[in-house]
Amino acid sequence: MGRSAAILRPLALALVLLLALAAPAQAAIEEAIFAGGCFWCLEHDLEGLPGVLEVVSGYSGGAGARPSYAQVSAGGTGHQESVKVRFDGARLSYPTLLRSYWRHVDALDGGGQFCDRGDSYRPVIFTQGPKQAKEARASQVAAGRELQRSPAALKVQIRSSAPFWPAEAYHQNFAERNALKYNYYRWSCGRDRRLDQLWGRRARRSDPWGSGLR
Repeated sequence: MGRSAAILRPLALALVLLLALAAPAQAAIEEAIFAGGCFWCLEHDLEGLPGVLEVVSGYSGGAGARPSYAQVSAGGTGHQESVKVRFDGARLSYPTLLRSYWRHVDALDGGGQFCDRGDSYRPVIFTQGPKQAKEARASQVAAGRELQRSPAALKVQIRSSAPFWPAEAYHQNFAERNALKYNYYRWSCGRDRRLDQLWGRRARRSDPWGSGLR
């Protein structure tokens, strides 16, 4: 028994060390939920940021469970087309992610986004906890300053998170799997033209407040 214990003890110590090393990495993974019009577009816009691990298209904001695309797009569910972003907080801060979000929505339009109209396309920042709420409000002030508008003039809602329901499989990674259809939709909807008009031509290519994201 003594020899077995001597053999097992270093293995146990090694396992404890591995778990300790893995814990900080897991602790750094954070989540954010945003609505900003068509989830195909917002998913595609955010998933390329350094530190973003995954972006999932779905629905949030309403009371009904497991809504379908047909139900949400028909209106009346209270849900918005949304994305859930999983990101490495050690590489990408939530405020930096917020800055990118603002630059990819029409902050002055609360009746939908671009060619998509109605409550299901309303722009919303769904915050998880007081820290995210505080940082979201600070980002609203910064966005208003950039647009030379008061925060009250911006139509992006800041709300506590509601349950997030992933969208149907055919909506996930739509831009990559259906590039021709996606690019035509985005062009015909005028999304990028409006973003360039609102934020400036480099809006979608660099971070507006100095982080240097590309």
